[in-house]
Amino acid sequence: MSTFRVERSTVIPAPAEAIYPLVENFHEWTKWSPWESIDSTMERSYQGPATGVGAKYAWKGKGKAGAGTMEITDATPAAITIRLEFTKPMKALNPTIFTFASEGPGTRVTWTMTGESKGFNRLFMLFVSMDKLVGNDFEKGLEQLAGAVSEKA
Repeated sequence: MSTFRVERSTVIPAPAEAIYPLVENFHEWTKWSPWESIDSTMERSYQGPATGVGAKYAWKGKGKAGAGTMEITDATPAAITIRLEFTKPMKALNPTIFTFASEGPGTRVTWTMTGESKGFNRLFMLFVSMDKLVGNDFEKGLEQLAGAVSEKA
């Protein structure tokens, strides 16, 4: 078994209070998530509270979108922790955290995903780095998050 960590960060020229609601509410992810537009037939469902601990999101798509669930397990002004579970095309559990820290006139938002490669996933990861697989998507997502914040302003 091997572990991995993918992390990207950017400074968004806005206070954390303007950014946080776009991450804490899964309904808002359609505005910035890099994966929301890869499958026009993707089905989404939401459970639990709209925001904060217990908020749940599930998706099911064809092709690249795959299927899985996310649940917010911890939410403080400084960080949002998500239990991210993929069910298709490969099963995986990848804890994910967004942190928010003041930096100059803006906020440094850091998006981190960790996980373990087991079984077939481990074999796959011998040839493909998780960082190369999703790192660019994280960068695109953070850029789109910044755009969504500026649209709200």
